[in-house]
Amino acid sequence: MSKAFTKETDLDDAEDALDEPESLPKHFKNYMTPQGAAALQEELRRLMREERPKIVETVAWAASNGDRSENGDYIYGKKRLREIDKRVRYLTKRLDSAEIVDPEQQQGLAQIFFGATVTYAREDDSEHIVTLVGIDEANLEQGKISWISPVAKALMKARIGDTVELHTPSGAESIEVLDIRYNIIKKQ
Repeated sequence: MSKAFTKETDLDDAEDALDEPESLPKHFKNYMTPQGAAALQEELRRLMREERPKIVETVAWAASNGDRSENGDYIYGKKRLREIDKRVRYLTKRLDSAEIVDPEQQQGLAQIFFGATVTYAREDDSEHIVTLVGIDEANLEQGKISWISPVAKALMKARIGDTVELHTPSGAESIEVLDIRYNIIKKQ
């Protein structure tokens, strides 16, 4: 079919499919901290109870004005509704598949596992503190890295004093584990 015979909404749907957030890699569980799950639940609640109803109201009002082809409120509103619905589907799937792991329940472990806050030193003697969290919780600015990231994979199961090898694009690098804690994630 020629592009000349496609509707604008068909093109939007095709673009939306390309923008779909990455799903979990095969054979990986969707681990999440209680705080991460609560944040996703709060976002879902806000979208469904606050943002979506406002947009639906705007779209209904814009549709009542007649001609929809050049009605910016209607066109933007419908596009925003699609974005919200897409995010709601994503959040629902992620929360349904989530396996909540409370790092505070893991106190006393001598090895690095999900939820650990790790202090490590790189070869240039710089120290870094990271917390291993779920994929949807990762935020490098806050020191939260995905438990399936290269750094987390290198650190996994290591103990204080261990030196592990981190594979980077510029080659292998040794990093030393200086400290492990399981109670650092703050409740939001």
